[in-house]
Amino acid sequence: MASLKLRNFWTKLTAWEYWPWYIVYIPVFAYWLYLGLRARAIFFFSAANPAIKYGGLISASKTQILDLLPRQYLPEYALLKAPVHVDVAKEQMKSTGLNYPVILKPDLGERGWKVEKINNDIELENYLNEVKSDIILQEYLDLPFEAGVFYYQMPDSDKGTVSSIVVKELLHVIGDGTSTIRNLILKKPRARIQYKKLEILWGEKLDHVLKSGEKVVLQPIGNHVRGTTFLNGNHLIDDELINSFDTISKQIEGFFYGRFDVRCKDENALKRGDVKIMELNGAASEPAHIYHPGFPIVKGYRALFRHWKVLYRISRANHKKGVPYLKFKEGLHALSISGRLADQGL
Repeated sequence: MASLKLRNFWTKLTAWEYWPWYIVYIPVFAYWLYLGLRARAIFFFSAANPAIKYGGLISASKTQILDLLPRQYLPEYALLKAPVHVDVAKEQMKSTGLNYPVILKPDLGERGWKVEKINNDIELENYLNEVKSDIILQEYLDLPFEAGVFYYQMPDSDKGTVSSIVVKELLHVIGDGTSTIRNLILKKPRARIQYKKLEILWGEKLDHVLKSGEKVVLQPIGNHVRGTTFLNGNHLIDDELINSFDTISKQIEGFFYGRFDVRCKDENALKRGDVKIMELNGAASEPAHIYHPGFPIVKGYRALFRHWKVLYRISRANHKKGVPYLKFKEGLHALSISGRLADQGL
């Protein structure tokens, strides 16, 4: 076990994609302060998306954001108000026509905290016994292609742009005909980091030997903290894709800046806009292609600074149109809540 910890420590140390977010973001925090001084409002970003509380950077309700989106792009979902009893959740599943598996996640939460695929009544009851906040019940989308599409549009412009695409590869192993799932995990650094969680999740199944070429997805949730590989998909950006997300975004009044987390059939479906939107993140969005394995950290900071500058420009433009900035005292309170949520997602 000591050897496992040492190998995992070295993997995390030498690949900045694994560094704690608050360490990576130290230069970004400084740039945020600089932009806040220029705007004379440290929480200037609250004006970026007038339809979303605080612009979507802090304390954003996922349900309230989903309610803004055109229904044809959404999976079935419902908000379950705390405290949530298992019978209430099952009744809501029945009334919305949902069957297992389903997705449960807190309405307020960040970085994949407590997002779970629920497969049966026992898992549902265990989840509700653990999570005491308001919860989103959402249809599980059994679609093979998952991506995050970063879109923004200046308030005075008729056309937006897609500035980043991250393609998400769920944590998996592929059999060689002789190794157990456990051994395959220990051979794969990205999976090895998740070993303790996977041991609890998979139990005795880890000793099963996979056939040669057999693929097993270890984590069904496409989040970096769950071992998902974030791949740079910027080569997919073209006029067709931009036009598709222009069409979607123009139907969302008061939205100018954020990232769509979507599932669809394949790359062509993504370009056509034939997608289902799992979440829309506002000002808190990152150009997540920067977490591609081996992506240079200098280029990562360039992308982050560029997007913060765009966020600043959009916020300033909306402010000139009468959208108020979040007051300092209220912003500090909201930021403290957001910080606790982010810590939960580590």
